[in-house]
Amino acid sequence: MENQDLVSIITPAYNCGQYISETIDSVVAQTYFNWEMIIVNDKSTDNTEEVIRKYIKKDSRIKLINLNENSGAAFARNKALEKANGRFIAFLDSDDKWKKDKLSKQIDFMLSNNFGFTFTSYEYIKDEKNNKDKIFCVPQSLNYSQALKNTIIGCLTVVIDKNIIGDFRMPLVRRGQDNLTWLMILKKGHIAYGLNESLAEYRRVSGSLSNNKFKALKRQWSNYRNVIKLPLIKCIYYYLFYVLNNVKKYYFS
Repeated sequence: MENQDLVSIITPAYNCGQYISETIDSVVAQTYFNWEMIIVNDKSTDNTEEVIRKYIKKDSRIKLINLNENSGAAFARNKALEKANGRFIAFLDSDDKWKKDKLSKQIDFMLSNNFGFTFTSYEYIKDEKNNKDKIFCVPQSLNYSQALKNTIIGCLTVVIDKNIIGDFRMPLVRRGQDNLTWLMILKKGHIAYGLNESLAEYRRVSGSLSNNKFKALKRQWSNYRNVIKLPLIKCIYYYLFYVLNNVKKYYFS
C-alpha cells in the first residue's frame, strides 16, 4: 500500500444479493491494495445489506451507506461521491466484476501518461450461465463530439483522477446518468483515454433497465434534447451515429 494513491470505488446496490458477493470478491482480490469501496444500498428489499455487512466485518476498506428510500443509481452514486476520500474515483456496479489486476494496470496507465479520465475494454457475462459472451474493445481516446456518437465507455471500467478532472456529480436522472456524466466532463475539454485490454466483466441481467435497448434509444434522445440540450439538427446528427454504433456494438461485434 506504500506510495499508492487511494482509489474510491463507487457501488450503488439495489436487490443484488444474488450477485454482489462476486462483485465484492473481485475488489478484495485486486493486486492494488489502497482502495475504499463505498456501497450505497438503495433501500433493497432482499438480503443485499446482510451480504454486504458480512464483508464489512472482514475488511474495513468496505463501507456501507443505507438510503431511507429508493432513489436511483445517480442519487446513490452521488452520495458515495460525497463520502469519497480518494484521489481516484472508480465505478463498479453491484452485479459486475473486475479482473484482479484492473486497478493496478489502469492506475499505472494513468500515472505514466498523466491521464485524468480513462476507461478499458470489457466483457459481457450471460446472466444464466455466467460465461463470457463478447468483448467490447475501446479506442485510444474519445473527445466530446466522438463520445456523443456512442456509449463505448463502460461505467464499470471508468477511473477518474480528481487532481486533473476536479470534483463532479452525476445528473439526477433515473437512466443513462453515467453516460451523461462522461459527456459533461468531456464537454469541458477533457479527453477520455482508452486502455484496450479487457479488465472488467459486465453482467447482462435479463429484464434489467440497461438491457432494454428500445427504452435506451428513447432515453438517449431525451437526454440529448432535455439534459445536454443539443439543438435539434445536432441532436439528429449525433443520435443517428449513436443508433448505428449501438447496432454495430451489440449485433455485429
